[in-house]
Amino acid sequence: MDGAGEGRVTSSKKWSVIYPVYINSRKTVAEGRRVAAGKACPDPTCAEIADCCSHLKIPCRIESDKAYPRDFLQLGRVRVQLKGDDGSPVNPEITTKKQLMLQVAELVPKHLGRTRKQEPATNSSSTAPSKPGKGRKKK
Repeated sequence: MDGAGEGRVTSSKKWSVIYPVYINSRKTVAEGRRVAAGKACPDPTCAEIADCCSHLKIPCRIESDKAYPRDFLQLGRVRVQLKGDDGSPVNPEITTKKQLMLQVAELVPKHLGRTRKQEPATNSSSTAPSKPGKGRKKK
């Protein structure tokens, strides 16, 4: 089993590449978006894409030092293994890169990191009235 894992690491250069721009709804097709704007998600990160691929049982690896060729300021990409060494799909439900991008774009807005970011905003509004009360107790 360890040998198969090592083989996957060395052959990861042949894996497909997904840049976050491919599924970013805030980008145009000319800027690199590859899925429909209605199906894309706003500002996905490499970590979110990798988590979604792991959830879909697709082997993946983040390459944070690589940049998108059209915009070299956007760092990071995710390599994914869609097909095994024998040519069969790793996940029979996802056989093409386009299908994977659509699935990931659907899952990223539901990502745990995004839902947690929204919860503190609602909690801070409930704690805001207590802050002025603390200021009065200085005397």
